[in-house]
Amino acid sequence: MTDLPEELRLALARDAAGVPTERLRAAVGRLVTAYRSGTPPESPVLAGDVEAAAYAAYRMPATFAAVRAALSTVPGGFAPASLTDVGGGTGAAAWAAAAAYPTLGQVTVLDQSGPALRRGVLLAAGAAHHALRQARWRQAGLVPAPDLPAADLVTVSYVLGELPDAARWPLVEAAAGAGGVLVIVEPGTPAGYARVIEARERLLALGQRVLAPCPHPLACPLAVGDWCHFGARVNRSALHRRLKDADLGYEDEKFSYLATVAPGVGPEPAAAGSGRVLRRPVQRKGLVALRLCRPDGTAGERLVSRRDAALYRLARDASWGGAFPAGPQ
Repeated sequence: MTDLPEELRLALARDAAGVPTERLRAAVGRLVTAYRSGTPPESPVLAGDVEAAAYAAYRMPATFAAVRAALSTVPGGFAPASLTDVGGGTGAAAWAAAAAYPTLGQVTVLDQSGPALRRGVLLAAGAAHHALRQARWRQAGLVPAPDLPAADLVTVSYVLGELPDAARWPLVEAAAGAGGVLVIVEPGTPAGYARVIEARERLLALGQRVLAPCPHPLACPLAVGDWCHFGARVNRSALHRRLKDADLGYEDEKFSYLATVAPGVGPEPAAAGSGRVLRRPVQRKGLVALRLCRPDGTAGERLVSRRDAALYRLARDASWGGAFPAGPQ
């Protein structure tokens, strides 16, 4: 379960209190319709202050949780000093990076929406992390791909699906050229996964090394009709529940993602022999079933019995999206 930083939760509540609830709810409805259409918008979706406030209130928690989960799989030892958040809107990915990396000293958020950036500045004013309080919020169109400031970490979250096909890959290449570790996050749908896979192919062709989630640089082994995605659970605030007409106190965000790094820069890929858990582990009496993506480029089920006590303890604690010893096929 993921919790928003307390200062962000309070800032979202204060921000939403300045807009009539019915206007916020109506704006949320428009945004949901736009994002679910699957069609890249012809103009910025966050065109006004109400839309930006609605987006921050209803989407920042899930985006924060997904990006935070993706960053947690980057191999240990990575301690970035700078972040460039491309298409960052109100700054959810920047908040996630600040939560993951106390070492951050410089944050730049780029987006085409002025209202979203202004909201981001207000929300970050009370952040505990100094890099968020001092962040640079820069308005820039993403078509054509802008010049991106160099950074140790570059995030591109929930952006590719909003761009025309011809504009996606110049942006991905620009993001790869801007820094060491690049993290791309998309919705955990077949369409989002397809965009991540195409980005993966293009980045590998540029010489990038895959850090996560794939434990190999080979072709994705999943069968046609299947797709690689993961889940992040985030606690809902009262505001979040109200805007989404939700009863549950939490939300599950499904996402697909990719983390790569330029040759000779940043962390090394995970140690050989570790696979990635592709689904929630299934626990039965004395047995745990895991679906793994393996370092040899295959995917399949691994059954761990109580007879192997040490491995069984690992399997009981394994989580969807985590690493696990691949073992034999």
